[in-house]
Amino acid sequence: MKHILKYTLASVIAINLTNCTDRFEDINRDDFGYSYDELTQQNNHIGSSFGPMFSNVIRVQPAWNYQLQQNLNADVFSGYMTAPTPFAGNINNQTYALVNGWNGFIWADAYDSQNGNGVMPYAKDIVDAVELSGDPSGEKFVFLGNIIKVMAMHRVSDVFGPIRYSKFNDFETTGQYDSQETAYKAFFTDLGEAIDGLEAYHGDAQFIPFDQSSFGGDIAKWRMFANSLRLRLAIRVSKVDAALAKTEGEKALSSNAGLMETENMLVDMGGFVHPIYTISNVWGDICMSAEMESILKGFNDGRIDKFFNAPADAALGDYKGVRQGIEIEAKSQYGSHSTIGQAVEGSSKIWMTAAEVYFLKAEAALRGWAGAGDAKTNYEMGVKASFDQFGVGGVDTYLTDNTSTPANFVDALNSDNDYAYPSDVTIAFNDAGTNEEKLEQIITQKWIAMFPDGQEAWSEFRRTGYPKVFPVVINNSGGTIDTDIQIRRINFVDVEKNTNGANVEAAVGMLKGPDNGGTRLWWDTGNANF
Repeated sequence: MKHILKYTLASVIAINLTNCTDRFEDINRDDFGYSYDELTQQNNHIGSSFGPMFSNVIRVQPAWNYQLQQNLNADVFSGYMTAPTPFAGNINNQTYALVNGWNGFIWADAYDSQNGNGVMPYAKDIVDAVELSGDPSGEKFVFLGNIIKVMAMHRVSDVFGPIRYSKFNDFETTGQYDSQETAYKAFFTDLGEAIDGLEAYHGDAQFIPFDQSSFGGDIAKWRMFANSLRLRLAIRVSKVDAALAKTEGEKALSSNAGLMETENMLVDMGGFVHPIYTISNVWGDICMSAEMESILKGFNDGRIDKFFNAPADAALGDYKGVRQGIEIEAKSQYGSHSTIGQAVEGSSKIWMTAAEVYFLKAEAALRGWAGAGDAKTNYEMGVKASFDQFGVGGVDTYLTDNTSTPANFVDALNSDNDYAYPSDVTIAFNDAGTNEEKLEQIITQKWIAMFPDGQEAWSEFRRTGYPKVFPVVINNSGGTIDTDIQIRRINFVDVEKNTNGANVEAAVGMLKGPDNGGTRLWWDTGNANF
């Protein structure tokens, strides 16, 4: 509860500081605190804006900020984790009583520059600094900034739907929203221009001092990441705009930029531990989910040893999860269940993995996209890449297992929370299966491989329905979120409603329904996958 008091105070601070319509004139500020001559040495006038961009795509410090930016929404909605803590008397996000003060941090980390946060304002600073410099070679920094911007803002759009994006850099229109369709098309444009434009800068070393990723300033690798991100977004829109998806997907599959198939995209956390480690193993506020227990234990999946720790209570067995949205009176009830393990140790956070790229290609093959290769081969390569990433052996035997299926979940304390896993999906790729059956295998393994990034996992669950995330037992949404359909988005944040109301109202009109958690996003069609 002491953390919630801190969140409440932080929410008030964020509301007062967030970049909004009453400070749009500050977008063109020069608040670095150095003279222009000092900043232009070694391109610091441009490069200093990359730090806050890297930091706020997935913000790791303070840990409670990550808890609100992602952990108590996407990480639990995805079926990855569950909080054993009954925050706000168990009337919170997990029981579909969406807490606006928490969820506002998703928005603030994208737009709030006054508190050293934000992505969009600093991307604009890079554009402005390059224009001011008059050096045409500075365009490479704009391309790189736009890649990071797309990485951040597609995640924000995948939470809210409409966002402020394509009109943000113009003082007259900075408060206006794009529909999600418009935003996604702008993402593709920005990525395409970056992939093409950066080709001329292969071997250029000027980004090295500012690159906080594992790529070490290598422009060729950044092109490869941008191209892989283009494939991710193409798959994301495949059900709502098949032509656009195919066009952008085939661009990615044929581009000389290549795809991330041998290494992962990691970003340095500046010496901090992963916030999930703190939230789970220090605060005891997040545990293994029921779905993770069902799938990993049912599959006899060796990655479980890397993802989770044995319960503090040995009587619970080797690993024990908690179902989302159940009755919890005190943390002590479920607090001894499995916490998050080695996957959240280390000094880097993952933005994208080679395993994900193989699963993207596997689905692209099912959809008949040129250059995607064979679905089974890509599927198996994705599983192998994931096993390699987490240092787990036995993958060849795992891939031939055509009998193991997810286990039924049994709550350790209350049988009312038990749940029979509603699918008999297996591991060995079923070449004789339908495209739907193959897709369930692909997305289930993709879901495992992307752990602990609940944002991407939640998006893919909403798009495809896989894997089978269990419905909540307690639904405090007041009827706005269907228990069986589950949560589809998060409503627009209070600070925007209070300071940018007319534009928020216009953005609500871009949705498929009211501004609540039950309304599907543009790419979330609810239709059949094929």
